[in-house]
This record gives sequence, structure tokens and C-alpha cells, in this order.
Amino acid sequence: MTTTEPVAGTWDLSIVTPIGKIAAVIELHDGNGSLTGSAHGAGEQVPLDGLALTGDRLTWKLAVTRPMRLNLAFDVTVTGDTLAGTSRAGRLPASRVSGVRRTGRAAETVPGSRP
Repeated sequence: MTTTEPVAGTWDLSIVTPIGKIAAVIELHDGNGSLTGSAHGAGEQVPLDGLALTGDRLTWKLAVTRPMRLNLAFDVTVTGDTLAGTSRAGRLPASRVSGVRRTGRAAETVPGSRP
């Protein structure tokens, strides 16, 4: 992947942590070759920081306050409409991350939003 366009879209993530599985949604936007995004989950929306795509490797950081205050760093590999990798919160063990890009009408809505 040489541009940010192949990863743009809405992605449903599943993060397997020691305290259970967490569902989240990330939205990635390509603005003239510049990648921006945000994450939704646990009743909050946060921007993605340091978002970078190098080949098929996508990395970003975000800070959440729910269920607890954490600074998370994600490192995933994108293959078509799926992604897989890890998320780390400081010195805590890495958590497994997987995701699927929404397609068609499913991409038009985000859980918790009104149509």
C-alpha cells in the first residue's frame, strides 16, 4: 500500500484483554494523502494520534478514560478488509486486536449513533 486510501473506512475492532473482550470502532479518513481518524467505544470518542501507514503496517495511539484511564499503542497489519495485530498499554501485556472493515450500508452507521 503506497497511499492511505486502502485503509480508509469504518472498522469494527475486537480487542482481547486479560479482563475480557472489548469492542471498538475506528473511522479512518484519507484527506489528500494524510490519514486521520477517531475511535468510538465504551461511551466515548477519541482521536487517533500518530496515525501512520507504512506498507501494510498501520500504527496509532489513543488515550481512553473508560473503563479506566489508559494510553494505548496499536500496531496492526492490514490485509484487504481485515486487520490483525496488538495493542499495548504501557508495561501491561500486549492484547490481541482483530478487525473487519464495514462495507456497503453497514459502513453508514456507527453503533450508538442515530441514522
